[in-house]
Amino acid sequence: MDEETGGKPIMAKPSPSLFRYNSPLVQVILIGLVCFCCPGMFNALSGMGGGGQVDPTAANNANTALYTTFAVFGVLGGGIYNILGPRATLLAGCSTYVLYAGSFLYYNHYQHQSFAIVAGAFLGVGAGLLWAGQGAMMTSYPPPDRKGIYISLFWSIFNLGGVIGGLIPFILNYNRGENAASVNDGTYIGFMVFMSIGTVLTLAILHPRKVVRDDGSSCTNIKYSSISIEAVEILKLFLNWKMLLTVPAAWASNFFYSYQFNNVNGALFDLRTRGLNNVFYWGAQMIGSVMIGYLMDFSFKSRRMRGLVGIGVVALVGTGIWGGGLANQLRYSRNDKPTLLDFKDSGSAFAGPFVLYFSYGLLDAMFQSMIYWVIGALADDSETLSRYTGFYKGVQSAGGAVAWQVDSHKVPFLNQLIANWVMTTVSYPLLAALVLLAVKDDHKVEGEANSKGADFSPAVPASKDDNDGGLSKST
Repeated sequence: MDEETGGKPIMAKPSPSLFRYNSPLVQVILIGLVCFCCPGMFNALSGMGGGGQVDPTAANNANTALYTTFAVFGVLGGGIYNILGPRATLLAGCSTYVLYAGSFLYYNHYQHQSFAIVAGAFLGVGAGLLWAGQGAMMTSYPPPDRKGIYISLFWSIFNLGGVIGGLIPFILNYNRGENAASVNDGTYIGFMVFMSIGTVLTLAILHPRKVVRDDGSSCTNIKYSSISIEAVEILKLFLNWKMLLTVPAAWASNFFYSYQFNNVNGALFDLRTRGLNNVFYWGAQMIGSVMIGYLMDFSFKSRRMRGLVGIGVVALVGTGIWGGGLANQLRYSRNDKPTLLDFKDSGSAFAGPFVLYFSYGLLDAMFQSMIYWVIGALADDSETLSRYTGFYKGVQSAGGAVAWQVDSHKVPFLNQLIANWVMTTVSYPLLAALVLLAVKDDHKVEGEANSKGADFSPAVPASKDDNDGGLSKST
C-alpha cells in the first residue's frame, strides 16, 4: 500500500522474461514436474498390469481402496486447496505415493496384500488433494485463449514420467525371462526415489496470489475462504447442471484403465515387454495432448467452435480406436489367453496389439485434455476451478473404483471393452451441449479473474508473514 497515493494498492509490473518464477508458465511446468515424479511413476507402476505382480488381485484390491477414498477426497480436495493453499495440499498429497510404491516392495517379499490395500486408501486421500490443486492451477493460470496449450504442456511433462517409469521395469527386468513372476525390488525402489523427489518439489510451488500473467492480470480473486464456505460450495456442485453434464465423461475417463492395463498389456505381453509398452503408451499421451491442445486453442477464432470441433475429433478418433480394440478382443478371452508376446517377436502377432495399446494411450490423453479444456472454459479463477476439477476427479475416481472391482470379479474382457466404448461415446454429446450452453466467446465466464490491467493486489492487506498460507483467514 502506498500512502502517497491515498492508500491505493500499487500495480506490480511483471518482468518481461518468459520464464519468470511467478509466471503461469513456470508454475504449470513445476506442477508438471511434480506430477512427472508422483502420479507419472504411479501410472508406470499400474500400467505393468497387476502392479508388476503375476496375480493382479492385490493390485486390483489396492486400486479399489485407492479410488474409493479418491472419490471422496477428489470432491473435497478443491475446498481443502482453497483453505490450505497449494504447498501444504500438494506436499501432503505427494507423500502418499511413496508409501504406495513401498507397499508393493513389501508385497514382493511377504505376499500380504493388507499393507497394499491400506496404502492404496491413503494414496486415494493424497491423490484427491494433489489433483484438485493441479487442476485448479492448470485451468486457471493460463490466459483464457491459451488453456489448451498449457494443458498439453502439463500433460506432456506429466506423461514423460510414465515414459521414464516404463523404462525402469524394462531395463531392470530385461534379462529375467518371460517366466518371471514379478518385477524385482529395484523397480519399486526406483519408483520410490522419483516419488520422493516429487514430494520435495511441491515446496517450489507459489501461492496463486503471487502468480501474475504477462498482461498483468491475477490468477485469483483472492476471496478468503473457510471450511463452512467450502462445504456449502462443494454441496452446490451436485446440483450444478454444468457439473452434472460432465459426470458421464468423468466416470468413463479412468474406467478403462483396468481393462487396458490388466486385460490388454497384462494379458498379451510378457513382463519386460509390458514395461516397454508403457514407454510408448505414455509417450502417445504426450502426442495426443499436444494435438488436441493445439486444435482447441488455434483451430477457429470462436472458442465455442473450437470446443465443438475438438469434441468431434476426439469422438471420431475414439470410435476408430475402440473399433480396433473390439477386433483384437475377439481373438482371445479371459479363459482362452494367447501365448505371451515379446517385443522381439516378428510379424503382426506383436505389432497389432502393440499399435492398439499405443493408440489407447493416445486416446486417453485426447479425451482427458478435452474434458479439462471444457472445464477450464467454464471459469477463469483458481477458487472456482479448484472445486470444478475436484468434482471431476471425484467422479472419475468413483468410476475407477468400480472398474477395478469389475475386473476382480472376472467379468469377461469383451463385456468390459463394450462398457468402456459405450460410456465414452455417451459423454460426447453431453459435453457438446455443455459447450453450446455455457462456454462464452467473450470470456465473461463465472468467477472471471480481474480484467486486463486491473489491480491484482489482495483486497485485504497481506500478512507480514508471507508464507504459503491458504485462502482462509483462520490459516
